[in-house]
Amino acid sequence: MSDSLFTQLLDVACGAFLLAAVVVLWRRELAAIVRLFALQGLALAAIALLLGLHEDRWDVIVVAVGIAVLRAGLLPYLIRRALATLVADRAHDRAGAYTRSEEVRETQPLVNVAASLLTSAALTLLAYAVARPLVELDPAPAARALPVGLAVVLIGFFVLVTRRRALAQVVGFLLLDNGITATAFLAASGVPLIVELGVSFDVLLAVLVLQLLTVRVREAFGTTDIDDLRELHD
Repeated sequence: MSDSLFTQLLDVACGAFLLAAVVVLWRRELAAIVRLFALQGLALAAIALLLGLHEDRWDVIVVAVGIAVLRAGLLPYLIRRALATLVADRAHDRAGAYTRSEEVRETQPLVNVAASLLTSAALTLLAYAVARPLVELDPAPAARALPVGLAVVLIGFFVLVTRRRALAQVVGFLLLDNGITATAFLAASGVPLIVELGVSFDVLLAVLVLQLLTVRVREAFGTTDIDDLRELHD
């Protein structure tokens, strides 16, 4: 693979990776947010695959395949299954009909959509400003894309602290993890296979636990809105 082709494909993959995180702030439906997370997983796998092909490293290529299976397949499937459980849990109204569960969308985030998109732009500029000294040390294509990983870390953290639904916060946590993984790949041109396997199993375990807790909280309190749960505590 030539350097120019590698640079162009890497820019496309990084652009899709960042765009998926930004669009998460725009969408309210949890099903759409999960699909965006799966697309970001594919973009992350593409970044790892391009680095592996460009440097002829089979271990990075194997890691890229594992990322695609886990972050674009298994994790979105687990979140969709938890969402389906919440949707299936419907309450009867007085007439005996079924009412649609309110858990399928983020109805009232702490920050509205317009402010969230403006914040994502500010966080992206901050990431580029912070990463500028690092890029100047090594102006390689992968290093120049380093601010994208940092921007997704910041956006994932922003999603985590501003969304009220438990599943939306799970997606924010996973966006944060995707950003950290992308930053590691772009800064070090890949990570050892054993390290990525360990991190992936940790993330998978965390998602399984969060999925179980979300379903149990819904069964116990009738909602996964974090603010409503705080009011119950008060």
